Amino acid sequence: MGTAGVRDLLNSVRYEVLPARATEEKVLAHVPRDVVVTVTASPVKGLEPTLDLTGRLAAHGHRVVPHVPARLLRDEVHLKDVVERLVAAGVDDVFVPAGDADPPAGPFDGALPVLRRLSELGAPFARVGITGYPESHPLLHDDLTVQAMRDKHAHATYIVSNLCFDPRVLGEWVLRIRRRGVSLPVHVGVAGPVQRAKLLAMATKIGVGESTRFLTRHASWFWRFAAPGGYAPERLLSRTRETLTAPPAGVAGLHLFTFNQVAETERWRRALLERLGG
Repeated sequence: MGTAGVRDLLNSVRYEVLPARATEEKVLAHVPRDVVVTVTASPVKGLEPTLDLTGRLAAHGHRVVPHVPARLLRDEVHLKDVVERLVAAGVDDVFVPAGDADPPAGPFDGALPVLRRLSELGAPFARVGITGYPESHPLLHDDLTVQAMRDKHAHATYIVSNLCFDPRVLGEWVLRIRRRGVSLPVHVGVAGPVQRAKLLAMATKIGVGESTRFLTRHASWFWRFAAPGGYAPERLLSRTRETLTAPPAGVAGLHLFTFNQVAETERWRRALLERLGG
């Protein structure tokens, strides 16, 4: 797996974290300033924890990308307030998924209307990310998710692929969206070296209702992490290396889902870079 292409991916990473009580301390202790940090948003806790952590990390000099789910925005005024707050914090990059809030907090039931509104507000952010789905979306046909990415082209600058454990599915998805005319650069979503016990502890700390949702939707993750010879991020990268590092794939880097195991993720990345001579 020791190629310059894989080293480039490991040197162009984003660490996704949840806005928990200890997250700021973990990021400051373990994440280099050249690593982008993305902060998720919870349908239970709303946007405030995300905006608060984003502002604090940005003030420390980190490049931070807040998640702004469309379905958590209460109305146009709320959207404008969020934009103003992030711009004041020096944020120039946001990730806009539809989100899981059901029902939505306001009139936005998907990402596209929010993306259009941001364009109408003068495109306040230099970079705007949208979601891609290598594995089937639970509510949408695959063709619809690809079309949705195409619809968002004019308002977005990159794609973050959702978590995928299957190297064949991931590789085929990258090629398929390129054949369908989706040309935005992709940050490939990969789970970090997560320990099952810590993943379970993290899930239960984010709230009773939230953890129930998390465990119900992602039950298959646990056996992947726990099974003998199960998931290892370097194995996924090895099996998708040729596709992900080929120039036509347009892969800009890795989006690592840390599940707040920030120190472990950074140690793994550094160790793998050393093994690859990078």
